[in-house]
Amino acid sequence: MSNLLNLSPADFCEVTKACDEGRNWALTQPTMVDVWENCPNAEWLLWITDAIDQRPDDRTLRLFAIWCARNTPLADGRVTGDLLTDPRSLAALEVAERYANGRATDEELAAARAAARAAAWDAAGAAAWAAAWAAARDAAGAAAWDAAGAAAWDAARDAARKAQADHLRTLVPNPFRKEGK
Repeated sequence: MSNLLNLSPADFCEVTKACDEGRNWALTQPTMVDVWENCPNAEWLLWITDAIDQRPDDRTLRLFAIWCARNTPLADGRVTGDLLTDPRSLAALEVAERYANGRATDEELAAARAAARAAAWDAAGAAAWAAAWAAARDAAGAAAWDAAGAAAWDAARDAARKAQADHLRTLVPNPFRKEGK
C-alpha cells in the first residue's frame, strides 16, 4: 500500500485503524518517518509493516526472534539469554540461527524445537513446585507489590520493548524514508 507511505501519522492511524495506545503515541510524532525511527514498541513496528504490506521475510523475523530470546534486557540488568541455562534451549537458538542462514535442515530445526519444548516443560515443572512452596511459606509476599513495584515493572517492560524496537530497526529499513534522504 504505497499510498500509505505519504500519510501523516494522524491519517495513517485513521486509515489503518491503529489501536488507541499506538495512535496516541504516533500522534506525538511529526511524520511517519519519525514514527518509525522513534517507535518504542517492536510489535507496533511489525503491525506497521503489515499495514503497508511490507512484512519482513521469514529469515529477518527468525533472526529478530533469536535476538530477542538472547538479548532482551531484564529489570535486574541481565538479558533473556541469561535465563537460558538448559543446553537444549541454547542449542535450539543456535540451530534456529543456522536455519535462518540456510545452514540447518527442517529436520534439525524440528528436533531442536522438540528438545527446547522438553526443556521448557522441565523448567516449568520445577518452577511450579518452587513457587508453590514459596507461596505456602510466605503468602504475605503478594502484599509487597505496591505502586513503586508496579512502576519499576512498567519501566523494565518499556526498556525491553524499546531495545527490541531498536534492534528491529537495524534489520528492517524505514519504509517511510524516501530514497537518498
